[in-house]
Amino acid sequence: MRDRYERALIVGAGEGLSAALARRLAGAGMKVGLAARSVQKLDALAAETGAVTQRCDATSRADVAALFAAMDGALGGPPEVVIYNASHRVRGPFVGLDPAEVERTLAVCAFGGFLVAQEAARRMLGAGRGAILFTGASASVKGYAQSAPFAMGKFALRGLAQSLARELQPQGIHVGHVVIDGGIRSARRMEPAGAPDSLLDPAAIAQAYLDLLNQDRSAWTWEIELRPWVERF
Repeated sequence: MRDRYERALIVGAGEGLSAALARRLAGAGMKVGLAARSVQKLDALAAETGAVTQRCDATSRADVAALFAAMDGALGGPPEVVIYNASHRVRGPFVGLDPAEVERTLAVCAFGGFLVAQEAARRMLGAGRGAILFTGASASVKGYAQSAPFAMGKFALRGLAQSLARELQPQGIHVGHVVIDGGIRSARRMEPAGAPDSLLDPAAIAQAYLDLLNQDRSAWTWEIELRPWVERF
């Protein structure tokens, strides 16, 4: 059995899933760092969980390097758990898509994941332990009509996770990709009266992340899919 993780960093933090993750990790006794392009929105969550915050554009090499340097000190050591939760999407008929928005989607969904994972892995390899988790979506495995850029980005992120799992897990670093196959319940998105349990509970998703982190290394999982029991595969 491994020693308990003590320090966690969530990149792409905000309301919803990332807030549920922060609460669950803090509840498990971890010191939590939160990174986002706008940190003002994180004030209440940081006060609730005791988290430290840092502004970061995950697509910027300089920002990501500065983030990890800051968290090394703010958390009392390098993050042992790093969760990449940043996302961006553009929708519409393919021939009318704005190339700049497509580029931004790919940068946030995939390239930012690379930058964050690289900084995390550099630290974890020295320690011989750690966990890097990526938040996927239905689009990680299914390309929907009028959503090509998001599928491109999420497919790439899944490929990154799979490659890193093969490379880093034998060196003691648990790499996981979580496919969120369905809508997530929120104050702005509630289940219809006639469709109970049709949205994922963010607290339940966060518990699944914690369960993944608690796996014994003799039985590590690199990918899990989460969906409401009524969701079609």
